[in-house]
Amino acid sequence: MTRQILRKYRPIIVGITGSVGKSSTKEAVALALSAGFRVGKTEGNYNNEIGIPLTVIGVEGGGSSLLRWSRVFLKWCRLMIFPSRYPEVLVLEMGIDRPGDMAYLVRFIPLNIGIVTQISASHLAYFGTLNNIAREKGEIIAALPEGGYAILSADDKRTLKMKERTKAKVLTYGFGIQADVQADNFILHREAKKAEGFSLKVNFHGTTIPLRLPKIVAKHHIPAALAALSVALALKMNIVDVVTALEAFEPLPGRLRLLPGRDNTILLDDTYNASPISTRAALEVMGSLMAPRKIAVLGDMLELGPDAHEEHRTLVESIRDSGVHIVVTVGKHMRSLHEALLAEGFARKQLLWMPDPLSAVEPLITITRSDDLILIKGSQGLRMEKITEQLLIDPRTSSQFLCRQSDDWKKRPFISPAEWTE
Repeated sequence: MTRQILRKYRPIIVGITGSVGKSSTKEAVALALSAGFRVGKTEGNYNNEIGIPLTVIGVEGGGSSLLRWSRVFLKWCRLMIFPSRYPEVLVLEMGIDRPGDMAYLVRFIPLNIGIVTQISASHLAYFGTLNNIAREKGEIIAALPEGGYAILSADDKRTLKMKERTKAKVLTYGFGIQADVQADNFILHREAKKAEGFSLKVNFHGTTIPLRLPKIVAKHHIPAALAALSVALALKMNIVDVVTALEAFEPLPGRLRLLPGRDNTILLDDTYNASPISTRAALEVMGSLMAPRKIAVLGDMLELGPDAHEEHRTLVESIRDSGVHIVVTVGKHMRSLHEALLAEGFARKQLLWMPDPLSAVEPLITITRSDDLILIKGSQGLRMEKITEQLLIDPRTSSQFLCRQSDDWKKRPFISPAEWTE
């Protein structure tokens, strides 16, 4: 079904893969290309062998409902029989879990442009080494036609090496001077209350392009915009229009978004998930922003194995460097951080430990005051978005701003993670 639709409508197809930043890059690319094309893109987590065909057809999956799957078939029939304003460009996130996944996807998705972000240790259990992960993700580049474009992160040596696997034209992007599309002169408008984000300059073959990203406060989100600019340059779009479109680029829900909080507070919502690396990154962003008082609300980082308590304790230095005034820790593992902070000389009035996210809401409401900057972060299993929801200026707007807001997720109660009892 997918092959037939693509043969009929012949859209430009942009495929995106990598271990980190795929979804943000997909959003930035779709936004940039909308300045000159009708664009279709992957929604949610539709990035596998079922989700990608559903994206091409333009429908949601049928789940366990035969009726809903019949609607998928009917939508496909309409596209094949009747003329349609089908997207001129499809921006597809292409994820892999096991060896052979990418090779399979590119057999029925004829890519024109392939983007690879950075390679890290996700799915290492199935691939064994980072080089094996890079080799599989690199299939997206190897599959490109000679007239296509490979868009590669210049800040990752494994990604950059993929240029050896293609006859397509290559554009690299990143922060280093070796990148074709290179960002520098970063200015972060640091006052959290004004939320004016980053200003920077992008250099491309002797041309300098000013870029404003008013909704971005984390530097690691900028490469997504650079990848989007690279695609626009490959397609010879009007760069002024593209840069204007990118001013609306913002992180996905739960990924370091500044949100208006109750009682004139500012929330830095990073509740999608948490690991030691991402938690340190969030605290670094917290430290870069200016506010009269900063509160960090940190939930457990799960799936860290036998080193979990030690990994939590190692956050002490990052917390100290961030300039946080009050630390609220949530969950069994975070008790270790709470005790480590006490041992490091933090005053008891600066620290609060709560056993779960639901019990943390009322104390937080009590201690916050006007103009506070409040970071909320934790692993998915901690459901820290439930805290953010209650701190929003209007909790009824949570579906517009927060992660895990589908009806199914909202109905699920918080359940203590299994590893708390192990």
